Amino acid sequence: MKHPIVAILLLVVSSMLIFGAAVGCESDDEPETYRIGVMEALTGPGETYGNVSNRAKQLALEEINEAGGINGTPLELVVEDSKCNAQDAITAYNKLTDVDDIKIILGTSCSGAMLGVAPLAEEDGVVLFSSSATNPDIADAGDFIFRTAISDEKLGIETGNLLWADGIRTLATISESTDYAEGVRRGVSERFEVLGGQVVASERYQTETLDFRTQLTLLRESNPDALMIAAQGEASAGSIIKQAREIGYDGPIYSEVVSIGSTALEVAGEAATGLKAVIADLDPGIAKGQSVLQNFRAKYDYVTLPWYLGSAYDSVYIAAECLKETEDDQDTEAFRDCLYDVTWSGAIGENYSFDDRGEVVGLSNVVIEILPLAERTEQNQGYRVLGPAPA
Repeated sequence: MKHPIVAILLLVVSSMLIFGAAVGCESDDEPETYRIGVMEALTGPGETYGNVSNRAKQLALEEINEAGGINGTPLELVVEDSKCNAQDAITAYNKLTDVDDIKIILGTSCSGAMLGVAPLAEEDGVVLFSSSATNPDIADAGDFIFRTAISDEKLGIETGNLLWADGIRTLATISESTDYAEGVRRGVSERFEVLGGQVVASERYQTETLDFRTQLTLLRESNPDALMIAAQGEASAGSIIKQAREIGYDGPIYSEVVSIGSTALEVAGEAATGLKAVIADLDPGIAKGQSVLQNFRAKYDYVTLPWYLGSAYDSVYIAAECLKETEDDQDTEAFRDCLYDVTWSGAIGENYSFDDRGEVVGLSNVVIEILPLAERTEQNQGYRVLGPAPA
């Protein structure tokens, strides 16, 4: 016969084990939070748009959780700095996957970081979903790689078409030595040459470069009809525009989206007036996009690169929609299949989706022109839309 105290202890232990098992089962079925990763360029050449993207994601997160989470479960974003390069992106990826046990990652900001991490994510079966990486090679990075960002393959064709339609026949280019900028330069040059144009001079520069006068002088001496800029960082883009005018280049300037960000325009000043670019831009007729901009400005007191802000915002809501369906932040195959099936209407467009390579379809670019300095405002972001990009 057991001693009464022993019997009581056994009863208590037994109850604790039963209770613990019950709690464990409940925990397995109903997680305390859904956890997904975020990799953005919070520092480095892409920090202006990396921080905007991260803040837009935080804005979406707050809205989702204030509305009750995902089927009642809060969403958590675990953020790491990918610093706009492959090596630091891999470090951030390993931290998220090995330490934090994250299986779904929203990011990265920059194409070089995305291309560096994508092979690891594909091998590990980790979903990598970018709102801003645009290099054409990302399209073939794997079955778990998605993006809402429009590929630079499309940008290159449309910018080449724009140059030709504007009567440009000879072109000089200057580009930063990164995957993004080189992808833009290559795509624009190839299309321009297919149409019959000639690239008469090309210069490349390292990210740390601050003085571009020697390179710009060489480009000017080639007597091009136009200058094309492809930059990774806004500060360098603005400096190139300003210094090009300072050395006496007075011809037309074309660029990609980084070069028309608020920091780039602040550095360039009046020198940017008249610059043209093919970019993705928020449609003023889509109320959701305008509401997101208004809420972002109210919270952070600024806006830059509004389309990419909206793209980051949408990516969180798309992720939440797929978690609502899968009810599991570790089941990446189900999450991947959800992304392939989703059709979304949000800040950056209506009824867009993903093709069999994870490429976004249903979104388009426009042609913009930078306004004179006196006409630039927070509302117009310093430019006016001229019309759809020439497809």
